This record gives sequence, structure tokens and C-alpha cells, in this order.
Amino acid sequence: MRAFLDLEGSSLDRHSFPVEVAWVFEDGTGESHLIRPAARWVEWEPAAQWLHRIPLDLLEVDGSPVETIGRRLVDQLSDHEVYADAPSWDGDWLGILLRSAGLPGGALKLVDIDAGLEELARAILAPSLPSSQIPRATRRILADASARFAGRPRAQRALADARLSRERWLAVSGLAHAYREESGIS
Repeated sequence: MRAFLDLEGSSLDRHSFPVEVAWVFEDGTGESHLIRPAARWVEWEPAAQWLHRIPLDLLEVDGSPVETIGRRLVDQLSDHEVYADAPSWDGDWLGILLRSAGLPGGALKLVDIDAGLEELARAILAPSLPSSQIPRATRRILADASARFAGRPRAQRALADARLSRERWLAVSGLAHAYREESGIS
């Protein structure tokens, strides 16, 4: 099963750290966790807090320890394809979290959801569409899906953004199947 992961961070500085993580599986189930900062995590940017609306004092009181969250992430996601809409940032924060939990930073690999969406559309079309028509049909499907979500900004909260990634996945799947039906392809 696929999973859609999102993290929020303390800043966009190279010394930033994760403050929230969430994932949603393809079936819609998921989890969200606030992360208590590790002792050496100190980079805090008020502008980032303004975006995600998670105050540092809330993390210190209600956040779970990095060891707990790291183990939970690996337990829940290691056997799944994990997609992220910002794999560079999310991957960095995920690596920081896992290493701080005493786990290998690369224990989970992230796939860029945009590449995954293109692959999904192609896979749905490939069995029935001539290969010369797949690139054009894929571009159309991705453009249509993008238009559906153009007016929906990211919430800047991990669970809402992970759910949005799942919705995009489902939209591309639905559009690709509809394209096959419209084209008279079984």
C-alpha cells in the first residue's frame, strides 16, 4: 500500500528540525504527531511558526519524544512506498528525526509525488493505449488534476497536507481510468 507523508519544520534554515509529522495510507487511515524537540535542536523561526501555527512551548508539552516517533514511523512505513510533495525538505527533516531517534537516517525512502503521479497515469494507460499516445494523455491527465487543486493552498499542517497528497493521487487515478473509458479503451 502507498503512504503519503508530510512534515512541518522549525524553519527553512539548514539547521531546522521537524516539528510535526503525519502520514496517510491509500485507504485513508493515518496518523499525526507533534514532535518534542531534541536537546540539540535549537533553530526556531517565528515566520515558520506563523505558517504552521505550532508554538514551541506546545511541542515541549504535547510533543512526543523523537525515539517514539522514529520507531513508529519505521514500524508503520518501512514496507510501503512513501510519497512526499516536498521530498527534499521532508527527506531532510525525516533523516534528522530518524537519526535523532537512533535509527538510520535512510531507513525510509521518499518518492516525489509528482513523479509518482506521472508513473501512476502511465501505468493505468499503458495496457490499453498505444505507447505513442501515452505521453500526451498523461500530460492531459496531470494538467486536469492540477487544475482541480489549483485553488487549494497547502494547509501547512502535516496531516492536512498528507491528505491533500492522497487526494491528488486518487484524482489522477480517477482521471486516468476515465480517460481510458472515454477513449473506448478497456
